Parts: sequence; structure tokens; C-alpha cells
Amino acid sequence: MVLFEMMLGRGKKAMAARAAKLQWRILLAASVVALTGCSNFFVPQNNSGGGSSGGGGGGTVSSGNLVYVGSANATTQTVSGFSVGTGTLTAVSSAPFSIGVVPLAEVVTISNTFLYVAGPGAIYAYVIGSDGSLSTPSTGASQAIVFATALDVSPDGNWLFALDGTFQQLDIYQINKTTGALSQSSAVPYSISTTSVQPKSVKISPNGGLIFAALGTAGDAVFTFNTSTGVATPGTPLAPISTQTSDNALAVDNTSTHLYIARTGQGAGLAAYTIGSGGSLTAVNGSPFAAGAQPLAVALDSTGAFAYVANGTDATISGYSLTNGVATPLSGSPYASGQSVVSLALAGGGKYLLAAASQGSPDLTMYSFDATVAGKLDQVATAATGTDPAGALVVVASH
Repeated sequence: MVLFEMMLGRGKKAMAARAAKLQWRILLAASVVALTGCSNFFVPQNNSGGGSSGGGGGGTVSSGNLVYVGSANATTQTVSGFSVGTGTLTAVSSAPFSIGVVPLAEVVTISNTFLYVAGPGAIYAYVIGSDGSLSTPSTGASQAIVFATALDVSPDGNWLFALDGTFQQLDIYQINKTTGALSQSSAVPYSISTTSVQPKSVKISPNGGLIFAALGTAGDAVFTFNTSTGVATPGTPLAPISTQTSDNALAVDNTSTHLYIARTGQGAGLAAYTIGSGGSLTAVNGSPFAAGAQPLAVALDSTGAFAYVANGTDATISGYSLTNGVATPLSGSPYASGQSVVSLALAGGGKYLLAAASQGSPDLTMYSFDATVAGKLDQVATAATGTDPAGALVVVASH
């Protein structure tokens, strides 16, 4: 907790209710310090990066083949970039990149032009080069002064959404597609009655008409969204199951008909809901579906036929086939992964699933989808995002 308080500069009690996602991530990094000892902790980052195909970088990387991992190990905060090859991860030029803030959330613009990183006090923009390297835009890195705990971008690439960790609201920014500059369009309250809001995840539906926000023990907020005007209107929220239940991460299928939630506590597992008119949510029969210990992240494959849940405390990923929202465990599930898996992302044009782990090694694991057993995960590559323990917190991929 001392590390958590130092990084945020705020009282422990005030922040616990509004920033549980950040607290969880920083505590994970702090536990690494306790295990390794401070004398060997403050070590330089390895600028050669890592991966199954060795170091390197440079050259031109095609769209959809870039992965960025935000890491924090006490005083060193970085973003590591990798290009995705055929079963390989290769560090991009000059990675890892020092950003000087704890990366709470990341998102890549639809055009793969900019990477936005949310830190404890601002949202930062970085230009993505043709070789995957990152640089500061002409307008400067800091684009919005806000404590954001989760980010997403609209399918048309015009809007960025941020869950505000200070106020109970969704912040909406218009994206300048040329410079990466952000202009705040509006701030929409969650309309949640409880005071125990813990903003953790935000996702817009692929059709662009709905925004969902996971708020920890406060349940989930729903908004309808007008992509032309950037106006979001609060809908009927999903009430919390109990004060002992936390909704941590979200995924929406590519038809915008089902919402999936990684849930811990009472009723833990993969929760599935049918999306109705105005974003109304109806639990799928049999939901929630059993997962491993501490489900913290959820991702769908590119077809929407399979779901994967990162289990934070048992070093596994649970896999499911999906039929009308009903989740059935896949052969071989759960699949072994890194210690304390906290984030998942689909990469390589949908060919691979990436998992970031906050403790131990490897920090980043890449899986392909089995050629024989549909949906089954096969580990094909690993990479270090820095000198272990690197403290990987979030992974995102280009489109």
C-alpha cells in the first residue's frame, strides 16, 4: 500500500473506492518487490526487448501486427513494443520506451497511428512509426488532464472514451486524426446510486451505438452513443450482484448482441448477457460460467465464437466456445500462462491471443489457435517486457 500511495499521492481510503483497478495493479508490482528484495529491484531496463525470435527491430511492420505492453516496476515505467510474425514476437526499434508514469490503460487508434496511455494524472499520446517505434507528437505527449483507469476508441476512430477515476463519469474526447490531440466533448455521469464505484473497464460495441463500463462492486453502467455527435446518454445500469462481487473487464461480440464480463467474488466467472434495446441486459441461461481463480480480463476471438478469461491468481486462461451467449469449456482449458495474468489482447489479424502477466517470467505470452481443435490455445512464443520483474500491467494490439 505504501507504493500505491506514493505513486498516486493520495490518501489510501479515498482512492480505494475509486481506483481499485489501479490499486490491484500497483499491489501486484509491490508484491514483486517483497519477493525479490529492493536491493535487486531498481535495475536498468533491457533496451533490446525480447521474444522468441530474439531482439532487433526496425523496418516496416504491417498493420495489425503490433503489440504494446505497459509495465511498471516501482520507479521504472515503460511501454514495450513488439512486432508479431508467424509464431514470433520481435522487439521494435528502441523498445522498451520510458514513459515516466504508471500505465493504467492503453488503446491504439483504429488507423494504427497513435497509442494512448492513461497515467495517474493524464492521458498521453504517442505516434506509432512505420517500424512500430513510438515518438512524441508535435502537440506534446500529455493530451488530457484526467485520472483515467480505462480507455477505448470508437469504431470510426473519431472518439476516445475514458473512465474517470476521480469523478463518477465517462469522459469523451474527440480525436484529431492528424495530430493525435484530444478535445473533450463531454463528461457523462454514471448514474449509479452506490458510492462504491471502482471504474475498471470501458468498451464500445462494434456497431458504435452502445458503451459499457465495468465499475467493480458497483455493477456496470450502460450508455447509448451517437457516433456523429459524440453524445452519450445514460441507459439502465446493470445492478451489482452484491457488495462481494466485482465486475472487472468487458468484451462485446462482433454482432453487438452479447456482453461478456470477467467477474470475481460472489458469482465469479464469465458472466454473459444478451444485449437488448437501448443496451438493456438480460443474463444468459447458466451465466455466470465457471472460470479459474480471480478472473481479471476477457477477450473474444475475431469470429466471436470463442471467449478467453485471464485468471489472475492461478496462472491460467480459461477458454470457451460460445453459442448464443452460452459458454462451454474448450478442450484442454484452462491453459497455462504467466503468473498473475491481468490483460489479454487479440493480435496478428486475429491469429494470436496475447496475455500480459504482472509477476514472474514470462511477462508476455502469445498463443495461436489450434488447427485441429477449434478454439484451443497453443503457446507459440514468450517475451520479456523488461528486466524481471517487469510488472506488466496491460497489453493492447494494433488493428
